[in-house]
Amino acid sequence: MEFNQKTSNTSFRLLVGQLHSTKRGRMSLGLLLIATLVLSCLSTSIFKQQDGALAQQYIQTIRYRNMVIDLGNGVKTNAQLTIPAIGKGPFPGVLIIPGSGAVDKNGTLGFVHKYGPKPPTPYLQIAQYLSDRGFAVLRYDKRGVGANYTILDTNVWGNTTANDLIQDSKKALNVLIRQPEVDTKRISIVGHSEGTLYAPRVAIDNSTIVKNIILMGVLAQNPLKVEYYQDVSLPLEYAAQVLDKNHTGKISILQIANVPLLLKLLPSPRSLLRTNNTEAITTTLAKDFGASGYISIEKQLKPLLVKEYENITAFNLLKCNTLVICPILWRSLDNMTPNLSVIGNVSKPTGILILNGENDTQTPAQQAFLLQQRLNEVNHPDHFLITYPNLGHVFYPSSQWETGIGPIQQYVLEDLYSWLEAHSGLSQTHFTPTTATTIGANTSSLNTNTTS
Repeated sequence: MEFNQKTSNTSFRLLVGQLHSTKRGRMSLGLLLIATLVLSCLSTSIFKQQDGALAQQYIQTIRYRNMVIDLGNGVKTNAQLTIPAIGKGPFPGVLIIPGSGAVDKNGTLGFVHKYGPKPPTPYLQIAQYLSDRGFAVLRYDKRGVGANYTILDTNVWGNTTANDLIQDSKKALNVLIRQPEVDTKRISIVGHSEGTLYAPRVAIDNSTIVKNIILMGVLAQNPLKVEYYQDVSLPLEYAAQVLDKNHTGKISILQIANVPLLLKLLPSPRSLLRTNNTEAITTTLAKDFGASGYISIEKQLKPLLVKEYENITAFNLLKCNTLVICPILWRSLDNMTPNLSVIGNVSKPTGILILNGENDTQTPAQQAFLLQQRLNEVNHPDHFLITYPNLGHVFYPSSQWETGIGPIQQYVLEDLYSWLEAHSGLSQTHFTPTTATTIGANTSSLNTNTTS
């Protein structure tokens, strides 16, 4: 058989190529298998980490105890105690006294809808933050009130007085100190908004029990004066500074029709405002003012705002039809001794922390300054004031004209906890606030080892 060198060479080259290709294929396949194995290990590790992270989110750090508080005369209200999940205690105890309106134990800021976003719950937020870090915290629904702005008993709600709310706070305090997990020698009270009127009074009457009070969004003067600021002074400032760009002392009715801040304080029907029908709103406003086009801020807008303020705070209504403050409560608040005259009676060993947003349109920061000045005047040895730029009444970013609604900012909670930690024996370090503005602190007694 004749040997064909050309064919053989070609076949040889093809054979070598095939062998080389096969070798490369095997190497590629091997590399692919190795890469797959590595990726599999990595993905398993990643998923394990993710699963671990998800699992950590569901690790229970707080125990919840639902309770019912007997307020007397057949009136009861729901409450909840949050306790650290680990340890038998006793833990430092905190009582939260709620602010104005039909407020539940969570301080829910808006109606809860089945499919809508959940509204902020600042009192629950405070309780969970503190209980995660070693405190037992008690919150309660205001008398006659349930969840989701529900009035459970219109008679109880409509006839509530300031003294009722003070006594309710004292009963809640007694419930707190009876819990086996609570250290009765380390009790603090947090009051928010209207609750800042009651917290000092409860502390004064229980000076051997209450070691600290924290006042958030404070009232110093008669509440009706602060209400006048909200309903009359602030909207007039807004009209003059924002709407009256040419400084003529006049603004147009059309401008008012597009500003909810003003509309909600005027006597226009609430149902009309919800329609967002600018033309209908403008027509109604023209009737209310008795004019069309431009109106005088001082001569026409102010009288209407004052009239609505007087309607809101009227004492002579026979029935309460509001979720905010009823006529009987307004009367009792008006008759109360202002906080400014009470705060100086808080016992010297009781620590006082005052927190206020600098853009608080409901309890302006000036109220906090007044309390701080009074505490300086009486030489109270342990008080501290922190004001927060750009935060409003619920310690959420707000403009200087209107309260923003959202969760309490983390650094406010950090300040609250750090101060309580230093004043409840959980830390021996001095309290140092976060980046917020600090004003007029009296640091003669900033930890639990120093008394005066």
